[in-house]
Amino acid sequence: MRTNKSSIHGCMATGLILAVLLGGCTVGPDFNRPASPDVTSYTPEPLPGQTVSAPVPLGRSQRFVQGGRVKPQWWRELGSPRLDALIDEALLKSPTLAESRATLRRAQELYAAQSGSTLYPRVDANINGQRQRFSPSTSGQEGDATEFSLYNAGVGVRYNLDLAGGNRRALEALAANIDYQRYQLEGARLTLTANIVTTAITRASLAARIEATEAILHSQEDQLGLTRERVRLGQAAPDDELALLTLAEQTRATIPLLRNQLQQTEHLLAVLAGRAPGTGGLPSFSLEEFSLPAILPVVVPSELVRARPDIQAAEAVLHAANAEYGVAVANLYPQLNLSANLGSQALTTGALFGSGSAVWSLVGQLTQPLFDPGLPAKKRAALAAFEAAAANYQNVVLESLRNVADVLRALDNDAQRLTALAAADAAARASLESMQRRYALGAAGYIELLVAEQQSQQTRIDLIEARSRRLINSAALYQAMGGGRSSAGEDVAMSSSVDKRQ
Repeated sequence: MRTNKSSIHGCMATGLILAVLLGGCTVGPDFNRPASPDVTSYTPEPLPGQTVSAPVPLGRSQRFVQGGRVKPQWWRELGSPRLDALIDEALLKSPTLAESRATLRRAQELYAAQSGSTLYPRVDANINGQRQRFSPSTSGQEGDATEFSLYNAGVGVRYNLDLAGGNRRALEALAANIDYQRYQLEGARLTLTANIVTTAITRASLAARIEATEAILHSQEDQLGLTRERVRLGQAAPDDELALLTLAEQTRATIPLLRNQLQQTEHLLAVLAGRAPGTGGLPSFSLEEFSLPAILPVVVPSELVRARPDIQAAEAVLHAANAEYGVAVANLYPQLNLSANLGSQALTTGALFGSGSAVWSLVGQLTQPLFDPGLPAKKRAALAAFEAAAANYQNVVLESLRNVADVLRALDNDAQRLTALAAADAAARASLESMQRRYALGAAGYIELLVAEQQSQQTRIDLIEARSRRLINSAALYQAMGGGRSSAGEDVAMSSSVDKRQ
C-alpha cells in the first residue's frame, strides 16, 4: 500500500514538473498598448491663453492650462453646495451605477472561476458501490454463479498542461474584460455627474427665462390695454389692437413650453439622483448660486488616451480581441491532458479503508488536430475581430479629440457671445433709463416706455442663455478631459466591498 502511494506521488510530481516545463509557451502575439496620438493640439489654430471677459455675472475670463489635471470631484469647482449634495446622493443611490458595479463583480468572478479551473489541477473524490453476478461459465469453467458487492473509493486528479498557452490567453481575455467593465463603471459615473450638472444648470436657466418671459408678457398686456382704450377713444385703429393681441398671445404660448421643459428637468434630476419623480424635495437651482471656474485644465492629446474611460474601455476591448486570437491560434497546437487516480477496492465497506486492495492509474493523452477545417476559419475570424477592435479604438480616439476640440471652441465662442450680449444688455438698459426719463418729463408716451422694457427683457433672456451655456460648456470640458480618476477608483473599490454576495 505504501509503495503504491509513493509511486502515485512520484508520477504526480513528474506531471507537475512537466506542467512547469511545457506550460511556459504561449502562442499568438502579445498585446502592445496602442501608441498615443502624435498630435500636439486639438484645433488647427492655437487657442487663446484665456477667454474674453464680460462685466456681468458668470462673465469672468477663463484661463486654459495646458497639461493640467482634472480634479476627481470637478463639479465642486462650480461653487454650488446644493449641487454637491445632490451628486453625492446620486453616487450612492443611482441604479445605473449599481448595475455597473454588479457587472464588474460578475466579470471578476468569471475570471476567478476560469482561473481556478485552468491554472490548477482538478481533484475529485469518489466513492461507489455495485452489485455484481459472476458466472464461471463465461470463462469456460464449471460451477454456480456467484453474487457479490464491490465497493470503490478514491481520489482523482486531472490537469491540462496548456502546452500552447490557450488557457492563459483565455484568462488574459477575461482579465481584459474586467478592465473594460471597470472603465465602463468610470464612464457611467462621469456621465451621471455631468448629466446632473447640465440638468441643474438648465433648470436654473429655464426658471430665469420663464421669469423674464412673464415680465415681457406683463408689459405686452399693459400695452394692449392702453391700445384698446385708444381704439375706444378713436385714437388708434383696431388693427393696432389685433397686432398687439397676436404678439401677447404668442409670448403667452411660449411660457407653457418653457414650463414643460422646466418640469422635465426636475423629473430627470430626480431619476438621476435615484428618486422617483413624484417624491419631490429637489433643490430649486438658480444661476446666481453657480460660479464660473477661472482655470480650465487641458490634458494634452498624448495623455488623453489615459484619462478618458471610453478610450481605455476601447483599449480593453482591443486587448481582449488580441487574447482571443491567441486562443484560436493555440487550438491548432497539441493538447496534453494528464489524469491520475488513487483508490481502494473491497468487497465490504468496512474493508474499504482497511484491508482493501489499492488501485491506481496514471493516464496522459496528447491530442493533435490533423484535419479540422473549422479551426483555421476560427483563427481568421478572431483575427478579423481584432482588426475590427483596432479600428473601433482608432475611431473612439478620433471622436474624443473632436469632442475636446468642439468644447474648447465653444468655450471661446461662448465668452465672445456673452461679451456682445452684455454690451447689448447695457445699451438696452441705458435706452430704457432714457425712455423712463423722457416719459417722466412727458416727452415720450407710455407705449414707447413699454416697448423699451420689452426690448430690455428680451436681451435679458439672451443673456441668461449665454451665461448658462458658459457653465454647461465648462462642465463639458471637465467631462471631455476624463473627469479625474481617483474618485472613480474609490467607486470600483466600493463595488468589491459593498453589497458583496457569496
